Amino acid sequence: GHERRCEPLCRMSAARGVNVKDVPSDQFVVAYAAHLKRIGKIEVPKWADLVKTGSYKELAPYDPDWYYIRAAAIARRVYMRGGAGVGAFKKVFGGRKHRGTRPEISAKGSGSIARHILKQLEVLKILEKVPEGKGRRITPQGQRDLDSIAGQCAA
Repeated sequence: GHERRCEPLCRMSAARGVNVKDVPSDQFVVAYAAHLKRIGKIEVPKWADLVKTGSYKELAPYDPDWYYIRAAAIARRVYMRGGAGVGAFKKVFGGRKHRGTRPEISAKGSGSIARHILKQLEVLKILEKVPEGKGRRITPQGQRDLDSIAGQCAA
């Protein structure tokens, strides 16, 4: 008899649909990065294997797919809170800069990576510029796209 009681709850959650806010960020970003790589629409710049992700870094990323991961993270970030632009992402992806014997200071991440990814996601119609404002926001199509990946994560 226990199964029958559980049924309406299960049906309800399926009907409501899962959105990006319902799944853990790390799982979602990896899944969406894989999706971006699979569709092959994102053009990884020629310089991607030569760059560090910030002036404060000592080494370039070890993960060969780092560009897709960063793109997925940026897409999720804009989904959660629109109006973010290149400067915001420089801050988000910043970190501590080691300065030898001097104390560490906070440093910003790379702006060209952020700018390039935002432009790529605009070409894919996932993000759009905020009219008479600053930053980017998610498009309805982009929202559907991200929510469908979130649904696959949850399943």
